[in-house]
This record gives sequence, C-alpha cells and structure tokens, in this order.
Amino acid sequence: MMTGRDTQAGVAGGPARHIPVLARQVVEFLGIRSHGLYIDATFGGGGYTRAILAAAADVQVLGLDRDRTAIALGAGLVDAAGGRLTLMQSRFSALEEAAGGPGRADGVVFDLGVSSMQIDSAARGFSFRLDGPLDMRMGDEGPTAADIVASASERDLAYIIATLGEERHARAVARAIARARAEQPIRTTGALAEIVARVVRMRPGDIHPATRTFQALRLIVNDELGELAQGLLAAERALKPGGRLVAVAFHSLEDRMVKTFLVDRSTTPGVSRHLPDAPHAAATFRVLTKRPVTPDADETAANPRARSAKLRAAERTEAPARGSDVPGLPRLPTLAALMRGG
Repeated sequence: MMTGRDTQAGVAGGPARHIPVLARQVVEFLGIRSHGLYIDATFGGGGYTRAILAAAADVQVLGLDRDRTAIALGAGLVDAAGGRLTLMQSRFSALEEAAGGPGRADGVVFDLGVSSMQIDSAARGFSFRLDGPLDMRMGDEGPTAADIVASASERDLAYIIATLGEERHARAVARAIARARAEQPIRTTGALAEIVARVVRMRPGDIHPATRTFQALRLIVNDELGELAQGLLAAERALKPGGRLVAVAFHSLEDRMVKTFLVDRSTTPGVSRHLPDAPHAAATFRVLTKRPVTPDADETAANPRARSAKLRAAERTEAPARGSDVPGLPRLPTLAALMRGG
C-alpha cells in the first residue's frame, strides 16, 4: 500500500502508522452499508481498513495480504476492532474463497503495488536505494529476483523489462545483466542498480535509471498482473448485487488492466447477425468513475508517493459473473520457464 506517515490518532488500535492514498474517496465509493462485509484485499499498513471500520460501527472487514509480516503487524488492530476485523494471509486469486463464497461481499478494495513497509525495508530487496538481498517476494515462497536474474535468458529478461517495466533500453539492460552475471552472481539490489545505471543514463529530473527494471522484476516475481486478473474475477463473483469494487493503481499497466476489465464488464456484447438468437452476457458492473480519480495537490505535497495514484470504481449488477476471461493481460513467460533459462 503506497502510504505516508500519520500524525493523527488512529481510528482503531491506537495511532495509525500510515495514511492510505485517496482514503476518503475509497470510503465514499465503497458506499459503506450497515452490517456490510468489506474486503480490504491488500491490508498492508491497515489504512483502508481503519477508514472502513470508522465509517460505520457495525461493519465487518476481512483484511487480506500475501505478506505474513503485514498480517502479524495488524494483530493490535484486530484486538481493538472488537470482533469486526479478521485478517488472513491470502492472495487476490483466493479472494472469493476467503469471503466464504460467491455473493457475500458488499465491497472490495484493491490497493495495487508495493507497500511503503516493503520498500523501506532493505532486507526485502524491493528498493534500489537501499542495498540488500535481491529478493522482491511479497510472500515467502517461490524464486527470488536474484534467481530470475541468474537463470532467465537474455531474451526473456529483455522482454520482461520492456513489457512490465516499459523500459525503452530493455535490450541494453538485459545485455548488461547477462555480461555481469557471467563474471559473478548478482545477489544484491545495489549491484543490480549499478549495472542498470551503466546503460540507462539519468538526466536531471528523471526517475532513477533502475526504476523500470526493478518494477518489471517485482511484477514477474510476484505474478502481480496474473494475481490482479484473478482477483478481479474473484471480486466479480464475491460481490453482491449493488456491491462496490474500488481499485487504486500506481502505474499504467495495473490501471490499464482495471480500466479494460471494467469497460468490458460494463458493456453488453453486440448480437451477431449470424447467430441472432445466441445468448449474450449481460453487464456485470456499472462504472462509477468515468475518469480515474487522482490525488489533489495537497495530498501529493504531503505524500509524494501518491502522485501517480488512480482510483477506479464500479457497482455490481445482478447479472451472473461472466467467466474466466480478463482482457488486456499480457502474455508472459512462467516463473518455471524463466528458471529453466533458454
């Protein structure tokens, strides 16, 4: 969860450690209902959960996070919430199961991307500004970023960095990584950032040269786009008619996927003139945000990490969930294929 520091008293559980981005707007678009069940699909520092709990005295919140550290740190908030909050280590793809089945939730909020707690911990390996092990896993399973850097073919590295990092110099970066790893293993964030900086030049005002490469590796290590796709499908099934879906994204790939999904699910496919009597799927969502909601100047001044945030929201209709297709998901090599190299 991309957040800033809180200097005010928390809603529950003592002082809040973070201020979530667009918290007021998230709560407004969720349209909190009395006795409703709301799923904070990326619990993180608990900012959205606190805001939801504060919105009504009788709501229930289910907080999910694949990071067991986030779940452990939320224990105090669970105690303070007096039975209104349950925390569970879980991925987006298991959201429907965590909710207890289809049609159970009154609202679902996704806070996409890496959290401040993860970025600010050198040991987690997410930051090119803090030297640490090249890990980047949000959970505690699967290959690390160092494993991918060591094993993936130069061609696959270039494709991943270009597709997920939107890096114009992806081929040069992949070539530099391949040359460097032939001499010695690349095990730390500092070592990788230095390699990237040799081929991606930074001009005044530019983002750090390693930003896009680190983003690409983080996304592939955690299968974040795949999890988002499955999470959107799970939310479609888990929400009641009239339930609300709210997603806050911080970069174009995630925002584009949410936008494309909501556009697809809020329209009814045209009837084919060749099969005029064929059944067609009804719209499963009604879009509430014609344009994405973004932070105002005061919020971005107080929390610079909020500047790229975009919020999109939609309301579930009574139509049955459509199925397992999510438009806009890029074709990517699997982690197993990357570990085999090429």
